[in-house]
Amino acid sequence: MLNRNTSVIIKFDFSTEQTVGEITKIVGLTKAKYLIPVIDSLDLEANPRSSKTGPVTDAIQESIETDPDVFPFKTKGILLAASQYERLDRGRVKVTPDNPNIEGILDGGHNALAIGLHILKKAMEHGEVSFPKGAKTWDEFKQLWQANRDVIDEYLDAVRKDPDIGSLNFYVPVELLVPRSADELASVEAFKNDLLEICAARNNNVQLQVSAKANQLGYFDALKSLMDKRNPALSNRIEWKTNDGGDIKAQDIIALAWIPLNLITPVKDTNGRTLEPVLAQNIYRGKGGCLKQFEKLMSSPEVTAETSGDYKRELENLEVGSAFKIAVELPELYDYIYAVFPELYNAAGGSYGRITAVKKLNEKRKDKRTPYTDVEIETISPEGFIVPLVYGLQALMEKYEDNGRSEIRWTHTPKIFLQNNLKKIVAHYAGIFSMCDYDPQKIGKNPQSYAQALAGFKMAIAGIL
Repeated sequence: MLNRNTSVIIKFDFSTEQTVGEITKIVGLTKAKYLIPVIDSLDLEANPRSSKTGPVTDAIQESIETDPDVFPFKTKGILLAASQYERLDRGRVKVTPDNPNIEGILDGGHNALAIGLHILKKAMEHGEVSFPKGAKTWDEFKQLWQANRDVIDEYLDAVRKDPDIGSLNFYVPVELLVPRSADELASVEAFKNDLLEICAARNNNVQLQVSAKANQLGYFDALKSLMDKRNPALSNRIEWKTNDGGDIKAQDIIALAWIPLNLITPVKDTNGRTLEPVLAQNIYRGKGGCLKQFEKLMSSPEVTAETSGDYKRELENLEVGSAFKIAVELPELYDYIYAVFPELYNAAGGSYGRITAVKKLNEKRKDKRTPYTDVEIETISPEGFIVPLVYGLQALMEKYEDNGRSEIRWTHTPKIFLQNNLKKIVAHYAGIFSMCDYDPQKIGKNPQSYAQALAGFKMAIAGIL
């Protein structure tokens, strides 16, 4: 992690400068060996995506190995930003990033990872240290880099003494963004205000995901903090930041969060338009849309406010916060329904294992576990069968108002309610299966499925079922 006031010296060759408004861009080529301090000290916190190994990094490393002289003309290189800097002699610039959320490596994370891996592999090979196999995220690479930092220094010393050992003199294009005047507070603040948009725009060449920008702006922070407290193991599996290694997508959690969020008092977006609730069926079929609507919600001045200094927005709407407290319980409740649904469907007179979609799914998967809590089960289910029932939990929620304050809260303890009533609810809900030809896609996308499930919960509450 980048620490404030960490200084790094970048040595440019063939550099030029361009200044427009309050931003100066220094462009040049930097030899790979001079990027070692950059990799030591700077991180990808300012980059909306965390880089990881794959075909892109493999191609970069192959290009370095086979044609290092042409490499700088094949790549955009690395984009850096720092609010404090000092020009030194011999083409060197000393940079001191102040805020890791918006400064550091803004773009070119895969280049930084590939170049770092190239250097590390050469050093470990020279030091006869075994390089571990397998894909690596940026964080995993940095741990390996730091653990073998002395090996890298030994390799550099050996290369200086004997060029036949290897060379780290291939060039990498580097762009450095700095304020027009680091001594003027207004210039520095204007520079910082523009960095986040620059970063998002520069990453759009690979279609920056909405989740990446939402995470960058801090929109996931409150939800993640609550999830960390409730279920750290589950939270660690969620890919809050794109390419950060989690096997659960943030948009899956956000889609579920709309079940309680649909009950909040309507708020206006940044353009003054009232935000519409998310349609029930979109929790299954339109998770990308759920995420975009979440971004609009969290950018609303009625929901969040910009914090001082770090350019993130902090949750201030207590009603939304109360909905988040319910939202972090939903993955566990989802998995409870997921685990018992096959048995309850059979108890209602069905033959779950004979449904074509269920049969095919279970034939393909040997390791059968619940999606969120990773509990081993006998039968896995198509998501389209389960999501409407999870949506039905909304019947157990209410907006409670007292002395001008309101919150979303449970009217019943959900797990106990499910244990006592889910069998009856499933018997009521199962009628939708024949209407939709036992097709999980049709069931998951059909508004009637959600109405049926919600009605089942409400009838169970009323004692009708």
